[in-house]
Amino acid sequence: MKKIALVAAIAAFAAPAFAQSSVTLWGRVNTSVESQSVNGGDRKVMVEDNSSRLGFKGTEDLGGGLKAQFFLEHGLKSDDGRTKSAFWNREAAVQLSGNFGAVKLGRWTNGSYFATADYISMHNHDTGTSSDALYAFGTAFTETNKVGYFTPTYAGFSAEITAHAGEGADKRAFDLSANYDMGPLHLGAGYGKQGDASQFAVRGLYELGAFTFGAYYQREDVGAGARATRDIGRVSAMYALGASEFHVNVGGTKAGGTSFGARPGVNGTNGGKQYTLGYNYNLSKRTKVYGFYTAIDSTQAKSANDFDSFAVGIRHNF
Repeated sequence: MKKIALVAAIAAFAAPAFAQSSVTLWGRVNTSVESQSVNGGDRKVMVEDNSSRLGFKGTEDLGGGLKAQFFLEHGLKSDDGRTKSAFWNREAAVQLSGNFGAVKLGRWTNGSYFATADYISMHNHDTGTSSDALYAFGTAFTETNKVGYFTPTYAGFSAEITAHAGEGADKRAFDLSANYDMGPLHLGAGYGKQGDASQFAVRGLYELGAFTFGAYYQREDVGAGARATRDIGRVSAMYALGASEFHVNVGGTKAGGTSFGARPGVNGTNGGKQYTLGYNYNLSKRTKVYGFYTAIDSTQAKSANDFDSFAVGIRHNF
């Protein structure tokens, strides 16, 4: 009985300590089967990954409202099981957070992207072949070796300020973003700069019953050349009916700036448009099946930079 009492006493003292720490395994597997045509050529059937990922995150309660947290996120290719690049290629960071907000160190995706282009990409979370091929990722979009400050949320407003160290031959960079979320109205803005290159974007999204409407505008300036700047824009809409979602979005960019994405043969310096129609059926809060058609039309003659795809897929969050 004394031994049992001793074990119970130790457990009683230890329980609060265990309760103050937690580690979560999470992720997403998102895979589609697609019929694709590149530059007007013959169609090919492809199995495509749509930004699947595996993540770990943990929190330790330090008391007095202060918490230590870590984030590790690996982007994998669900079509063949390979890694894409560095193992923790999506996020590898540690932070301290409290009533003052949060200070974060490491690697993560810039807030200016999440505040603008990603926010309105509702049909497949801006992943895979139907992701936004026009947004200027290449300008001031350094994700590594960063220090960031995240404000607390006050009256629907929050902001992120990050600086990239510029190690070795790499130039220093910084990224600023702000979000306002209150009721049906959601606004965002982002600005990034590295060396002479910069980008600025604004976003709006409004929920109107079963309808959701969104749009963003981005201005890119690579800092040199006759076509150093370009304007990028995208509008999107969703109609929800029970477990079904109907999506449409259209984007465009003028000639100039950087190459606009990883599509085969696509060169953003020629300008172009992108159209996407999508349908999602939510089997649960974590699992959906979907279909979409996406097309990229370059302004260059003879369809030299065109791409289109019909797709059906499954996405599961865990």
